[in-house]
Amino acid sequence: MPPNPCLSLAIERLKAVEPRHYAIWVWEAPFPGGHVHYDRPWTASLDQSWQLWQSFFAPHNLTGVSSIPPSLPPLEDSEIRGQTRSYTVRVMQHLGMSLWQWLFEGPISTSLSQSKGISIGQSLPLRLRLEVRDPELITLPWEIMQPDSGRQAVSLNNQQILFSRTTSDVDPLPPLRSDQFLNILLVLGQDSDFEASRSFGTPQPGAKLNLEQEAAALAQLLQQAAENANSRNMALPAPCHVTTLVQPSPAELIEKLEQGSYNVLFYEGHGIPAPDGGLLFLRPDARINGTELAHVLVRCQVKLAVFNACWGAQSDRHGKQSIPRSSLAEVLIHHGVPAVLGMRDTIANHEAVSFIQEFAKTLAQRSPIDEAVAIARQRLLSLYQFNQPAWTLPVLYMHPQFDGELIRPPAEGVTEIPDPSVSWLGRNPPAYLRSITTPPRIWPVRGGVLRVGRGERNDVVLQRIEVSREHAEIFYRDTSSPTGGNESTYWLKDISRYGTWILKPGGTDGWRRIHRDEVSLVSKTQLKFGDIRGQALEFVIEGANSQLQN
Repeated sequence: MPPNPCLSLAIERLKAVEPRHYAIWVWEAPFPGGHVHYDRPWTASLDQSWQLWQSFFAPHNLTGVSSIPPSLPPLEDSEIRGQTRSYTVRVMQHLGMSLWQWLFEGPISTSLSQSKGISIGQSLPLRLRLEVRDPELITLPWEIMQPDSGRQAVSLNNQQILFSRTTSDVDPLPPLRSDQFLNILLVLGQDSDFEASRSFGTPQPGAKLNLEQEAAALAQLLQQAAENANSRNMALPAPCHVTTLVQPSPAELIEKLEQGSYNVLFYEGHGIPAPDGGLLFLRPDARINGTELAHVLVRCQVKLAVFNACWGAQSDRHGKQSIPRSSLAEVLIHHGVPAVLGMRDTIANHEAVSFIQEFAKTLAQRSPIDEAVAIARQRLLSLYQFNQPAWTLPVLYMHPQFDGELIRPPAEGVTEIPDPSVSWLGRNPPAYLRSITTPPRIWPVRGGVLRVGRGERNDVVLQRIEVSREHAEIFYRDTSSPTGGNESTYWLKDISRYGTWILKPGGTDGWRRIHRDEVSLVSKTQLKFGDIRGQALEFVIEGANSQLQN
C-alpha cells in the first residue's frame, strides 16, 4: 500500500519583526508547489477566545500566550440562564474555528486544499502534522481546530485527515522491527498525593493504592480490549502481551526494556515538566528524565510511548517564559522515538479507561497509530460530549519520518501440500482449527497436515512472542494394527520451545502441557500454543463425536 500523502506545517515567532508576529509555512507537501509561506499577527480576539476557553475547560492556568486582556465583557443573563451547555459548545467551537482560520489562511489554505485533493484521488486520508516551534503556543488545544461550526474537529476526522503534532528538530528514525503483535511494557510509577494526579484506581483520600492489583487490572484491560477487537480484514486481531513493572528503579526499567522486544511503553504515574523532557517519578526514591528515557527507548526500538502522567505534552517554564523543546513528547521525538502520546492536562480515571480501551482495540486491528488515536478520541467525545474537555486531552506527536505503522497487516500464510502419493490421501476425515470468536476464523486441514507457528510459511500464523517460529503440526496418521485393522486419527506434534496446552472435550481433567511430544486428538479439543494465558483455538473433526485418546 502506498504511503499516505503528508502535509507538514510549522509555526515560529518572528521576533525580529514584532513580538507577536508569526511565520507559518509548509515544509512537507505531497506536491512540489505546496511548499508555501505566510506571515500572520497574533490577534487580541484570539487571546480573548483562548482565555474564555480556559475559564470553562482548563482546571489549571495554562495561559502560555502573553498579553491576554485581564477581563472579558460579561455575558448577558439570557445567554447563561438555562443555556450553559449550549454556551460551552459555542465556546469550544469558537476557539476551534478561530485557530483554524488563523492557521489556514492565504497560500496555506490553498496548499491544504490541493493536498486533500491528492489524498482523495489516492483514496487515502491526508496526514496533517503541525510543528509548533514557539513554546508559548504549545499549550493551545490545536486538536480542536475546525473549519466551520458544522464540520468535524481536525483530530476527530480519521476518514479524510489524520492529525498529529511533530517536530523537525529530530534525529533520523532508526530501522524499525516489523511486528505483528502488541508487546506492551506497562509501568506503574509513584502516585502523587496532590490533585494533579489521576490513576486507573479509585482510591479514597489518603489511602495507599494497591499498585499490584491496579497493574493487573490495567494489564487485563489492555489484553481484553485487544482480544475483543473486531478486525476489519476478517483476520484474527493482533495478539497482545502485557508485562508489568510496579515502581521499578531506573536500572530495573532499563533492564526490562532491553530484555524484551517491546513495541509499546505505557507509563501510569506522576510526572512534572522539567528542562530535559520532564521527570517521571518511578518511585519515591527514583525518577528518570525524558532524555535518559529517550536513549533506551530508541535503542530498544520502542515504537510508541504512552504517558498517563500530568503535563507530558507541555513545556517547562523558567519564570514566565516557556523553555523551547522541553516537553517530554518533544524530547522523545527529537531523539528518534517514532510516536509519543501524552496528556495536555489531567484526565479523570473513567475518561482514561475509556480512551485506553478503544485505543488498544484499534491498535489490535492493525490501524496506524494516528488513526487509532482519532478513533479513541471519538469515543471520548461520544461518552463525555463535545462541550467537555476529555476528548481534547490526548496529544499525539509523531516523528516526521514515521508512517504510523505499529503492527503490520498480516501476510497470508503459504500452505504447503504434502506429497499426494501417501496412502491415506483422500481417506482422512475433514478437520479444521477454528478460533473461539464471533465470527470464527477457520483454518482447514489440507492434504492431511496443518502447521502452526509464528513464521509466515505456516498455515496458522500466530504472532505472539511465546509462539515458536515452527511451533506444532496437526496431521493425519493411518497405520495398520496388529489385528489387521486400521488405527486412523489426527495427531498433534509439538516442536516448540514453550510447549502446547490441550484441554480434553468437557474439560474435566484441566489443561495439560505437551512439549516435544505427540498426542492424538479428537473433535472439540481446545489448544493453546506457547502460553496457557493465550487465546484458545478449537480442533474440530467434521462428523466426529469421540473422546480424547492418549
